[in-house]
Amino acid sequence: MLDFKVFSNQPDLLEKFSKYAKIYGVIFLILGLVGIFFPGLMSITTAIFFGWLLLFSGFLVGVQTWQINRKDWIGWLKFLLFTVTGAMIIINPLPGVIALGIIFAAYFFVDAFANVALAFRLRPEPYWWIALLNGVLSLALGIFFFMAIGNPLQTLWLVGILVGISLFFDGIMLLSLSSAAKQKKENQ
Repeated sequence: MLDFKVFSNQPDLLEKFSKYAKIYGVIFLILGLVGIFFPGLMSITTAIFFGWLLLFSGFLVGVQTWQINRKDWIGWLKFLLFTVTGAMIIINPLPGVIALGIIFAAYFFVDAFANVALAFRLRPEPYWWIALLNGVLSLALGIFFFMAIGNPLQTLWLVGILVGISLFFDGIMLLSLSSAAKQKKENQ
């Protein structure tokens, strides 16, 4: 994500990072609040978005298979799998939310590792501890998702609210890193 050492001697890059991190931080904060206050809406929206991504990916796989090798049965199988799964999630998003709960459990475990690694790379910089806190929070979210896999209603609630909390803290982290980059630029 960010390594100040890479561009600490490049004030124009620090300024760009500061500007865009602030913009994205505010967007993440808003999305996070939507997830926290309207978890069902965030869950269903996330599942439908994921369904459309699968449907579009399936369409692209089908076009590629048609153009390259029309006899490639594995390509057609992949096309069928992506499009049918995507359409099923769009039509009935609740099972998609449950599947996303499992995927998000894995995501949050990986995100926790990445944020802790980022924190230790940023350690002498101001606000490094926010990346560490974000990593610990992601680990806790991964554990919550893993424990809720057997309960569909709990998974529906968790996908929205906990993704909202994660987005909210990602927004805080981006705003903090934006501020740190701006301070670093001013100190040069």
